[in-house]
Amino acid sequence: MKPNIQPGSRPLEWVKSSYSGNNGNCIEVAVLAGGGRALRDSKNLAGPMLTFSDAEFGAFVRSAVDGEFN
Repeated sequence: MKPNIQPGSRPLEWVKSSYSGNNGNCIEVAVLAGGGRALRDSKNLAGPMLTFSDAEFGAFVRSAVDGEFN
């Protein structure tokens, strides 16, 4: 398995929420070198990732907190 690596930089440091259990149904987030965030499925570490600018990620988090995706 290869870690997700940003061009010209170190591997990403992925973080899983402390609210996540051990069932493997989690997403992980990493800070991108140029700003923004990346998300991936914790069950597929070498799989695809979604990337967001800082503004996009902020809007996503606010929408989640406000219950928009319930």
